[in-house]
Amino acid sequence: MENAIKNYEDVDSWKTIMFLYNSAIKEVGTKLEILNDEFQHVHQYNPIEHIKTRVKTPESIVKKLRKYGYEISIENMVKYVNDIAGVRLICSFTSDIYRLAEMIGNQSDLKVLSIKDYIKNPKASGYKSYHMLVSVPIFLSDSVVDTKVEIQIRTIAMDFWASLEHKIYYKFEGNAPEYISRDLKECADMVSTLDEKMLSLNEAIRECLEQQEELNESAENKKENQQDGQVLQGLD
Repeated sequence: MENAIKNYEDVDSWKTIMFLYNSAIKEVGTKLEILNDEFQHVHQYNPIEHIKTRVKTPESIVKKLRKYGYEISIENMVKYVNDIAGVRLICSFTSDIYRLAEMIGNQSDLKVLSIKDYIKNPKASGYKSYHMLVSVPIFLSDSVVDTKVEIQIRTIAMDFWASLEHKIYYKFEGNAPEYISRDLKECADMVSTLDEKMLSLNEAIRECLEQQEELNESAENKKENQQDGQVLQGLD
């Protein structure tokens, strides 16, 4: 991407970089929609409840660079801020998260740069999510530019909790009262319990339906055998 910056320096580097990140969002979004549609076609089930996308504002990018202690420049922005282009996948169950992560990792034209599993290893605050940093090629008229996109995968319950934590974090600028942080952590534990129970319930429903289908199939086969027997007796 550094080459793209140099190539377009005489036009407008900032607009060019934002164009690349927006293009990367479109590329990844389309891939995810196709994967979801394919899953529905094959398994009659959609693992993705909905998809959220966003590109960081200039203010957010500058704030993050300052937080990391880097000089404010486009080069540093591209090199050190990995979540400028972000895609969030919201699922119903934790099992969907790892299924989707595997499907994304199997895409031949996506390169997985790093993975952070905050589900198996939650943050101290209680935050849970599965983060994948990927690189997607953007095909321009005269070049191909690999562009970074952060993909976050979480359940509906995790997303609800994270949304609340985000609001609290910015309202108190990272210094929320101790009792609020404690209550928020308790809510995170409740969310984990809810996700576990919902997954268990979904698996129980699936097993029940499979058993019912087997019983129906067995009854149908028995009925067909009886009918065949009656036909043979009639021929005798």
